[in-house]
Amino acid sequence: MTHPRPGQPSCSAITEDRLTLSWGASTDNVGVAAYDIYEHGNKISEAAGSATSKALTGLSPNTTYNLTVIARDAAGNASAASPVVDCTTSKSTDTTAPSRPGTLSVANVTANSAELSWGAATDDRAVVGYDVRSGTTVYKTVTGTSTSLTGLACDSPYGLNVVARDAAGNVSEQSNTVSFTTKACVTDGGVPSSIATVSSGWTIPWGTYWMPDGQTALVTERDDFRVWKVTKDGTKTQVGTVPNAVTTNGEGGLLGVAVDPKWETNHYVYFMHTASEGNRVVRMTYNGSSLTGYTVLLQGIKKNRYHNGGRLIFGPDGYLYVSTGEAQTPDLAQDKNSLNGKILRMTTDGKAAPGNPFNNYVYSYGHRNPQGLAFDRNGRLWEAEFGNSSKDELNLIKPGANYGWPTCEGTCDVSGMTNPKKTWNVSEASPSGIAIVRNVIYIASLRGERLWRIPITGDTENVGTATAYYVGTYGRLRTVTKVPGADQLWLSTTNCDNNGGEADGSDKIFRVSIS
Repeated sequence: MTHPRPGQPSCSAITEDRLTLSWGASTDNVGVAAYDIYEHGNKISEAAGSATSKALTGLSPNTTYNLTVIARDAAGNASAASPVVDCTTSKSTDTTAPSRPGTLSVANVTANSAELSWGAATDDRAVVGYDVRSGTTVYKTVTGTSTSLTGLACDSPYGLNVVARDAAGNVSEQSNTVSFTTKACVTDGGVPSSIATVSSGWTIPWGTYWMPDGQTALVTERDDFRVWKVTKDGTKTQVGTVPNAVTTNGEGGLLGVAVDPKWETNHYVYFMHTASEGNRVVRMTYNGSSLTGYTVLLQGIKKNRYHNGGRLIFGPDGYLYVSTGEAQTPDLAQDKNSLNGKILRMTTDGKAAPGNPFNNYVYSYGHRNPQGLAFDRNGRLWEAEFGNSSKDELNLIKPGANYGWPTCEGTCDVSGMTNPKKTWNVSEASPSGIAIVRNVIYIASLRGERLWRIPITGDTENVGTATAYYVGTYGRLRTVTKVPGADQLWLSTTNCDNNGGEADGSDKIFRVSIS
């Protein structure tokens, strides 16, 4: 069921910490039950179905909020997102920054952690938190004057400082910098040892998939709908575009790509993209130099401005696995008859794969916005998933399992829900692509601007300590892919997207060596 989207929002009564958002009413044949208010894909408030405005409180001063409104009926059906409005809160009347924190010191340095402590800062109103930073990149925000900093890369140098913040967003002078080197790496799975630029001049490179020969990869660009072949040395050649693709002014567009395991004989490649009616999985023919043909394999995957999923991967069983978001309609994730909020499993001619747990396309459900898919050496499927405001997730996917959204975000004790193997605060991750090298999972993080390393514990279903690399160094990291025949990764940025704000052509693909 399609519902008219709410009218153009506007903002009024703007102060330093609140504003009133108003919008044009939506109409629905069974009545609007509620309006959900989103800021850059995260739900921040809701209003009654009879309302056309909402006071948003607890905002930060001098901050721009990118707001959309979605209408929802009693059955949980959601409209498309309204047009966007950017509203900026007023500058704070408090212009006095806190004092500089007292002397920062470090103790108990291990291979991936260190304990920090510092003297308290003062403020004319109140200090609300401290940011532990490397340069100006925030590793962690705390309220006290000490913390255990975890997730550090082993055998690596660090120079850290601390600043104090008040409620108005005023930031103190930074403390002294403490320098230390973490202890030697203790692992048999290898760690990132070097990184180099393979290819530059990209604009939101979203999907990467290696050809069976292991010498070239296909790479998609989300908003331009272009497809490129890229050699191992970084030489790129455009091979075509995907027709019928559209953007959503958010996370939709040309997303994942996958190459048929039997490509040498059938020359098939697969794409997931946003179209006029929703998201599609399609098949095209690629002869090694150009794309032709266009066959829709699966439609009916609802779209919205955010939460479109989009990753494709072939499993060891020869079937195509597809990650789909819940299209900003959380109830769809729990509906086993919906294609949204799922991992789907399908044949190369567009049918539900035989043996699926519910005799349809659904392989697992209860997902919010899954974007990372990778198989380990035992043929098990791992998945990375965006949380809303609390926890991002790494999940081990099993057929028929329920991964909790929207009942759970992160770990919970609700019967019937499958808990993640690892969670992060959303500021530390926003995970997109994942890859596995030598029994170690690597996750590319957008908002967290870091590459997470999570070892699988032997052949068990458990994982070890998560450690982070390149924190804040390269910006928003979108896709990570194992290089065939080598202990290497390709790692791409999407700093040109609407959250990154960089100019077109600013994105890069890096080669990371594991040793």
